[in-house]
Amino acid sequence: MTMLFFNRQEKTDFIATAAQRSSVINIDDKQAGLHFLLSFFSSIRPSKNKRNPAVNMQFVIRELHHHPILLKNLQHAIISQLIDADLSAALTESGIPLAKGFWQELFGRIRHKLLPPLQSENDFLYVVNRIFFKKNDYEWVENIPYETWVLFFETIGLSSQTDDKGILIQLLHAMKILVFQVSQLSLEKEVFNYLPQESRNKNPFIQQNYLFHELERLIIEENHSPELLEVSAQLKSTMQQCYDCINYIRGNHPQYGTSLHQTFTVVVLENKIDRIVLLADVLDNDRYFDTSKFVFFFKILVRNENRKNSLREFLSQCLGYIAYQIAEHKGSKGNKYITSSRSEYRKMMISAMNGGGIICFIAVIKNILTNLEMPIFWHGFLYSMNYSAGFVIIEESHSTLATKQPAFTASAVAGSLDTRKNTRQPNLYNLAITVAKVSRSQIASFAGNLITVFPGTFLLAWLYDIFTKTKITEGKAALALLDGQHPWHSFALLYACNTGVFLFLSGIIAGYVQNKIHFGRISERLRTHPLLRISIPVQKLHKISVYAEKHAGALIGNIALGVMLGMSSIAGKLFGVPFDIRHITISAGNVAIGVYGIGISNIPLLYLLTVIFGVLCIGFLNFLVSFSLAFIVAVKSRGVRMKDYPEFIGILWRYFRKNPLDFVRPPRRSVAEE
Repeated sequence: MTMLFFNRQEKTDFIATAAQRSSVINIDDKQAGLHFLLSFFSSIRPSKNKRNPAVNMQFVIRELHHHPILLKNLQHAIISQLIDADLSAALTESGIPLAKGFWQELFGRIRHKLLPPLQSENDFLYVVNRIFFKKNDYEWVENIPYETWVLFFETIGLSSQTDDKGILIQLLHAMKILVFQVSQLSLEKEVFNYLPQESRNKNPFIQQNYLFHELERLIIEENHSPELLEVSAQLKSTMQQCYDCINYIRGNHPQYGTSLHQTFTVVVLENKIDRIVLLADVLDNDRYFDTSKFVFFFKILVRNENRKNSLREFLSQCLGYIAYQIAEHKGSKGNKYITSSRSEYRKMMISAMNGGGIICFIAVIKNILTNLEMPIFWHGFLYSMNYSAGFVIIEESHSTLATKQPAFTASAVAGSLDTRKNTRQPNLYNLAITVAKVSRSQIASFAGNLITVFPGTFLLAWLYDIFTKTKITEGKAALALLDGQHPWHSFALLYACNTGVFLFLSGIIAGYVQNKIHFGRISERLRTHPLLRISIPVQKLHKISVYAEKHAGALIGNIALGVMLGMSSIAGKLFGVPFDIRHITISAGNVAIGVYGIGISNIPLLYLLTVIFGVLCIGFLNFLVSFSLAFIVAVKSRGVRMKDYPEFIGILWRYFRKNPLDFVRPPRRSVAEE
């Protein structure tokens, strides 16, 4: 206990005290060495008096140069922990998922969160966990610049400490485990089948195995001839080919899609290759040790041990590439919702008016269904089918629904900052222009929807009254329709946020399904299906397969959105909680039906204007929530950090101040001038 919780005075004065010591730590005294390292790194850890770890480290490096006894004790303390220690877990396991699949690893981490596994004192990871015992130690370790860590490890002569025979054997053993595992993983069908053709014929993941055995033989024989350097160079070249294969697989995700298992396997492969490259650098005997690579490994090691049971870290690493493919699908589709010219703006308006016309029927049918007596579940089911059918018709007729745009345009905007595609600094002024285009496109679609929905639904309500001699709704029920859209007489604005979440989720579902269709090669499987080939003409089957490849994701997304919207109020009633949805176009239709049911002359003007204002607020919240969630997912999956572009807000504001109308309608100037 005293080794972990030493007093502040010891922490503050440790370097000064250790610099005045006259004795040197015996390399056979593991406890004394561990206690020294614990105190040493605690003097670098940020504290009340020494808050900047980089400054603390620079001070320590200067002291190591000025006081040879301090440097000698630090070297002996490190060697004491390396002698007879088991290094294999640190080199082959730490930070690399061990389970055979995504779900096994996930559940394994959950178990270890509840009951941590035992750790042998002989395991070098035990030393790492004792020294960096605070769960946030990785933060200050990462905050110290690479150059400072490189200088530190070069000062203590790290490379010369790997010459011990016992350590050398352990490094070879760890490397042997890794090269076998890499060879095995490369033969997984979800990796091998997606390699470039030349790499399948001459698999670099297999070649590195043979090269390692040759390297191992030369090292054990203590053969320091040029042959060792040649084999080592060949191994490093082969590992670079392995990296190229991984990049090839990831680069073809938009074309072929990906899966959890493939993503998980590739992440594991990459981590293991990183370790092999590091070990090869230590063992190649070229008298050059790449300290910067070791610093990278050291930082990763500390982070892994601090975060080894973190579910967030694991999910972020493995789901990132799938999220990227979903964002890519949404981003490519989002471009069709962004208008540049006046002709495109007019087409968007007309398309939105067509979409509004379809929503008129959805709103009327939904209110007719509400009047039917049936069990509550079937109400929800029919609502869902009504919404789903309407959204599918809008999709297939190439009409526009304003609230579906944000989930896709957000990904398109984030795509201009994509660090995986842009090799240069993104043009933030062009990004500001893109935001203006998204703004005016969104306004055009909202306006087009509402221009049709208000009068169109009112007309349908009147026609229903003419033909059936009854109103769709009247009296208290009609007033309830109006009150349900009132911004402060109901939870309409909160429910509008729920809708924004569902709109975002439907975009995620559409992107995920489209990704799975590409990865599962559904189009090709349909064309080669033995039963379909003999029952459907070839040309027709080809059209079906192409349609499925291009539209299945959007169809599933629309159906999912319809089910989520249709079942929301039913779920609220079942659980007795105020849970429902408010969608701007459907709310506008409800207002039109309510106005017809009561009679416009019987409604106070201020009340009606407030309800219409509530509908506009519902639309704004639908857009804001959906766009924000989609944008967050898009930028995170693309490796974008908005804090890296603090100047963007200023650029956007200056552009808005100079061209405010560009955010509402297209400019007269040409696209090139813009």
